Amino acid sequence: MSGFTFANEPDASRYTLHKGSDLVSVLDYRDDGRTVAMTRAYTIPTFRGHGYAGEVVARAVAEIAERGDRAVSPVCWYVADWFDAHPEHGDLLARRAG
Repeated sequence: MSGFTFANEPDASRYTLHKGSDLVSVLDYRDDGRTVAMTRAYTIPTFRGHGYAGEVVARAVAEIAERGDRAVSPVCWYVADWFDAHPEHGDLLARRAG
């Protein structure tokens, strides 16, 4: 997606996707130093239906994978569904004690 800006805003505990100056999608998270719990993926209603939530999740997962120091806990149903659809990223998922 060209013309888009992706950013990690750690002070706000969120990843954002902008199209020009417009905020189109947000991925909220909690980071405890070992695991990034992705708690909510949200697309601004006027921008829905274009795959922006999937794009912000994909970019966040890529950033976390590149850092290599965190696992991901998909708390949000959308993020869990994204991981189901992208099993090649399953190695990033936090393992539950069981």
